[in-house]
Amino acid sequence: MFLRLLADVRWRGADPKWRSAARCRSASGTAETQPVPLPAEARVVICGGGITGTSVAYHLAKLGWKDVVLLEQGRLAAGTTRFCAGIVSTARPVSIELKMADYSNKLYQQLEQETGVQTGYVKTGSVSLAQTQDRLISLKRIASSLNVSGIPCEIISPKQVAQLHPLINIHDLVGAMYVPEDALVLSANVSLALATAASRNGVQIHERTSVSHVSVQKGRVTGVETDRGHIKCQYFVNCAGQWAYELGHSGEEPVNIPLHACEHFYLLTHPLKEPLANNVPTVVDPDGRIYIRNWQGGILSGGFEKNPKPLFTEGRNQLEIHNLQEDWDHFEPLLSSLLRRMPNLEALQIMQLVNCPESFTPDMRCIMGESPTVRGYFVLAGMNSAGISYGGGAGKYLAEWMVNGYPSENVWPLDLKRFGTLQSSRTFLRHRVMEVMPLICDLKVPRWDFQTGRQLRTSPLYDRLDAQGARWMEKHGFERVKYFVPPGKDLLDLDQSKTFYKPDWFDIVGSEVKCCKEAVCVIDMSSFTKFEISSTGDQALQSLQYLFSNDLDVPVGHVVHTGMLNENGGYENDCSIARLSKRSFFMISPTDQQVHCWAWLKNHLPEDSNLTIEDVTWKYTALNLIGPRAVDVLSELSYAPMTPEHFPSFFCKEMSVGYANGIRVMSITHTGEPGFMLYIPIEYALHVYNEVMNMGQKYGIRNAGYYALRSLRIEKFFAFWGQDLDAFTTPMECGREFQVKLEKGMEFVGQEALLEQKQNGVYKRFTMFILEDHDTDMDLWPWWGEPIFRNGRYVGKTTSSAYSYTLERHVCLGFVQHFDEKTGEELVVTTDFINQGEYEIDIAGQRFQAKAKLYPFSSLFAQRRRKDEVELSGYQRE
Repeated sequence: MFLRLLADVRWRGADPKWRSAARCRSASGTAETQPVPLPAEARVVICGGGITGTSVAYHLAKLGWKDVVLLEQGRLAAGTTRFCAGIVSTARPVSIELKMADYSNKLYQQLEQETGVQTGYVKTGSVSLAQTQDRLISLKRIASSLNVSGIPCEIISPKQVAQLHPLINIHDLVGAMYVPEDALVLSANVSLALATAASRNGVQIHERTSVSHVSVQKGRVTGVETDRGHIKCQYFVNCAGQWAYELGHSGEEPVNIPLHACEHFYLLTHPLKEPLANNVPTVVDPDGRIYIRNWQGGILSGGFEKNPKPLFTEGRNQLEIHNLQEDWDHFEPLLSSLLRRMPNLEALQIMQLVNCPESFTPDMRCIMGESPTVRGYFVLAGMNSAGISYGGGAGKYLAEWMVNGYPSENVWPLDLKRFGTLQSSRTFLRHRVMEVMPLICDLKVPRWDFQTGRQLRTSPLYDRLDAQGARWMEKHGFERVKYFVPPGKDLLDLDQSKTFYKPDWFDIVGSEVKCCKEAVCVIDMSSFTKFEISSTGDQALQSLQYLFSNDLDVPVGHVVHTGMLNENGGYENDCSIARLSKRSFFMISPTDQQVHCWAWLKNHLPEDSNLTIEDVTWKYTALNLIGPRAVDVLSELSYAPMTPEHFPSFFCKEMSVGYANGIRVMSITHTGEPGFMLYIPIEYALHVYNEVMNMGQKYGIRNAGYYALRSLRIEKFFAFWGQDLDAFTTPMECGREFQVKLEKGMEFVGQEALLEQKQNGVYKRFTMFILEDHDTDMDLWPWWGEPIFRNGRYVGKTTSSAYSYTLERHVCLGFVQHFDEKTGEELVVTTDFINQGEYEIDIAGQRFQAKAKLYPFSSLFAQRRRKDEVELSGYQRE
């Protein structure tokens, strides 16, 4: 009985057209009415009638695409949406997730008035509890982001928590975060309301219609095969929830959608003797791993246990999801946590324990976007138990993507193309989601790493580096070194060190940075994406000239740093390209660009049999030889002069190193420090590494990791794609005009947008901030995402930060915007605007003064002066 009380859809108010089309059979299986036939053709077919599918349909119709068909294998909202707890929470640490949740909240608030369907929307607010100081710091960081995003939020005391919710035991709390505009809804009814609005705008909805596979021709969607016939279409949207993985693999061209289901438990109680008010705040107790909300005068409480139970690993499907088997033994730790938080509930009668499946992804972020292998195949799935919070905003961004070719916000953190095929192993997914589900509540300090699915992609030097004390992190499945622990250091203490303050690896990374600046270091950077593009004629050059903003028609042996831009001038990729011959190019891109960059090139390069592109990431080990003595090491190993006169900057040459031939040596380090990148055929990797280390002993050589690289590149104001640069950032906005050749003699993608920016100015500027009154030992550190204030007004956020061992201060990079104080109108950001402001960086609610500098000013480091010898106000542009 409770299932109907909880989430069954209230059918009155629904548009009769699709209701009569859907209800063709009674419970006994006898025909009630003849189903409406499927259309033979549609522009878009959406599979899945839950919150994501109906949201996509709703927003497509709002944007003018009305030739849309939504198919649901059971009834609308009869899957995970039916069992959703109905909590709409905007307290999200990732910016794009915060924006999606905020939009969803505002959409649901007006949806009942728009459609006439009761959504149960109640603005209750939410209280997130902190049992530890570290948890409170985490909440303060989120609160800073919420406040500058226009979402009211405050950090409150335990006594204030008791005033908001009298049943809460506050004895072990140190504080909390209160978000007054968070809400509760009836999740299935919200989905019905979205479907109703979509139907009234022309979308056709058909229940009890299963999709068997998607038809593909020449890499594009052409149609959908169902149990009721074929529908020809141009676009297909996979919103099949936990079945999205199976559906992706059922097509003629498999689409990898890495998600896996786990059981999710919550209990429902009878009403209290004094029923809870409808507007009592939802309580989130992450340290207790539980959430608590009002439910019909009683309690709905669930959580995310440390030992989750994956299910449907074998891919078994269900038309409609029913309550899975109760497991009180499994739920007991969460029940104990609930009773500790609300002791007065001891005598409350429990109505039922609900066990329903939820789908989770490998990195705790939902999946959206177009398939890298099939054009017109879009995905929105893997909500990680936040489907109702994200559903409205996620549907909006995906609809914009389909209609306009791009969404209105940077959704790269959610893009399907952030994953490769390696994350689609069923074993990997089963093990990873067992880690992901508890992580929803775990305290995530900066630089934390996943522990499952590791050692999947490794350099040939992995064992050699591991034996020398390498501590590892993972990027796109590839193991990369963070730093090297010196002999005698307590490895266990270092690995378990988690803090928002000065980390225990501070001195270790400092010594690696010092060696990079004074001697020579080796960093294994094999994870970088590497492509070779070649042709029989001039096709490769002509195609790359069109796709990249810099001039690639350079002499053989030269390296060009350039951007691969979209029509709006934003960075789809930031890379280095070496011209190996007149008709061959070697392209190096960020690690997580492997799938995205490949898809972009394949979609934009002409179909020419004389033009070839090959992913050679696995063929080459990359060693970054950094430091003033790198030239000595490489000269002795190659018996060739490596000085700037013989081997200038941004130069590439195939050389012998030790006994190995065919080593591609480039005079570039990605840090601004002198040195070389060595791209080594993997069979020679161990030999070359050993030779470099042996020869380098007399020059003080040592291993280094990516933390040192990060410090070096940030203090030199080097922007990295995925952290500082994205599809909404142009070269003009980040001081890279010199990497754009507007007059190179031929058009290139994004040229028109850049010409307009050159003429009219930019509306945001990439800026460096040097913290002035910040105590490295005692104060909270900046990591990324901190609000930037100019003259007391919010103007942007940091995108990356690091401690500069040269300046002995923290350095943050970020974008500054300019808004009219009265109208809020966006204004051009000028050099004077940047230079004439007084700046502060907000770290968990505490503001620190900062000096702002524009790119570039590398002359600061030319003479290697110490901080106390430098007058920061005297920095000059190079």
